[in-house]
Amino acid sequence: MDRLAGNAHLMIVSDLDHTMVDHHDPENLSILRFNALWEANYRSNSLLVFSTGRSPTLYKELRKEKPMLTPDITILSVGTEITYGNSMVPDDGWVEFLNQKWDRNIVSEETQKFTELTLQSGTEQRPHKVSFYVQKEKAQDVMKSLSTLLKERGLDVKIIYSGGMDLDILPQGAGKGQALAYLHQKFKAAGKLPKNTLVCGDSGNDAELFTIPDVHGVMVSNAQEELLQWHAANAKDNPKIIHATERCASGIIQAIGHFNLGPSISPRDVMDLSDSKMEKFEPAYEVVKLYMFYEKWRRGEVDNSEICLASLKSVCDISGTYVHPSGTEKHLHECVNSLRTCYGDQNGKQFRVWVDQVLTAQVGSDSWLVKFKKWEQSGEERLCCLTTALLSSEVSSLSISRPLVMHRVCINIVRDLASGRDCCRRANLDACPSDMVE
Repeated sequence: MDRLAGNAHLMIVSDLDHTMVDHHDPENLSILRFNALWEANYRSNSLLVFSTGRSPTLYKELRKEKPMLTPDITILSVGTEITYGNSMVPDDGWVEFLNQKWDRNIVSEETQKFTELTLQSGTEQRPHKVSFYVQKEKAQDVMKSLSTLLKERGLDVKIIYSGGMDLDILPQGAGKGQALAYLHQKFKAAGKLPKNTLVCGDSGNDAELFTIPDVHGVMVSNAQEELLQWHAANAKDNPKIIHATERCASGIIQAIGHFNLGPSISPRDVMDLSDSKMEKFEPAYEVVKLYMFYEKWRRGEVDNSEICLASLKSVCDISGTYVHPSGTEKHLHECVNSLRTCYGDQNGKQFRVWVDQVLTAQVGSDSWLVKFKKWEQSGEERLCCLTTALLSSEVSSLSISRPLVMHRVCINIVRDLASGRDCCRRANLDACPSDMVE
C-alpha cells in the first residue's frame, strides 16, 4: 500500500479464474494483452488487486501455469485473507475483524449433518473459510437449512454459492466485497483513496464487488448465469456496471475504455510498434515495446531484414553495454547482431515474452532507471530475469529510447553458447513470483 506516494489513478480489483485468466485461451493472448497495457501505462501510478476464491496454495499453482502479473494486493479464499506485496504479508487487522462471531469447529460440526455436502480438498479449508461441493439443484435448500442451524448456534455467517458447484461458509464480515470495502477504508484513512476503482468478475462470489459504492464494474462476456441473474435483480439500472462483449481480460480492457479510465489500447494491438508515438517519453512503454519486438522476432512474425536490426541498433547507445550475471560484458550492438542466429527459432511454438513490475525512477533531465522482471515461456519452460536498464530520451525524438546499460540477474540460467541465448528451466522457480523483487 505504500508503493504510491499519493492517490492511485486507478485500482483494478479482478477475479482470476475465467475473468483475468481465460482457461480456454491456450495462447494466453487475452491476459498478455492486459499485461502489456498495464505495464506500459498503469504500473507507475495505479494498483492491481487480485481477488480470488483460491487458497494461497492454489493461487501459487495458477501463477506457475499462467503469465500473470504480480499484484500489489491479493485477496484470497473468497475475501477471507488479504496480503500485500511480493512477499504476501498478511493483514492482521482483517484477521482480527473476521474472528468476531466465528467458530470454525461449530461450522464443521453442523455441516457434517448434510450428506449433500462434499468437503473440498484440505488446501481449500482456511481459518475463516469452510468449503464444499454441492449439486446445483440441492444448493438453495442446503443453504437455507444450514444458515438457520448456524444462526441458532450463535454464529453470524455468510454462505456463498458459485461456479455451479462451490459452497463456501465464511464469517458474515468476510467476502470479496467486504474485503474491498475494508481496503477502501484503509486508503481513505491514509488520504490515499484511489481516484477510480474498477471491479471485474464472472461468478456468484464476485457479486459483492459490484455493491461497493462508487466503483465501476464489468461482468466479462463469459460471466456465469448466477452473476447475470444477480445483476438483473439488483443492478440492471446501474450505468456504472456493464456486461462486456469480450471474454476475460479482454473484457477488462474493454471496460477501461468504456468508462474512460485511461489508455485502453494494448501495445499488443498496435500492428507497427515502430510507428507508435506517445505524447511524452514513457520509459515503461519503451520497455514493453522492446520485448514485444523480441517475441515477434523469435516467432518469425517480423521481417528478417537488416533494416529491422539497424533500426534496433539506432536506439542503442553506441557505448551501451550488456552485463551478464557471470560478469561478462558485451556491447549492445553485438547483442543485436547475435539476434540473427535465433530469428524464427520459436516459430510454431507457444513462445511468449512479457514484463512484470516495470518501475521507473528519473535520474536525470532525460534519463530514467528502469527495473522489471522479464519472463520468457516456451512450452513448459520458463525464464525469469530481474533486469535493470538505463534509458534516455532526446527532446527531438521522444519515441526513441536509448538503453545505456542493462544488467540482468537470472535464476537457474544455462548459457547456450551456440546460439548466444539464455535459457532457464521452469522446474525450480517456485519463489520467483513472490520473492524476486522487493
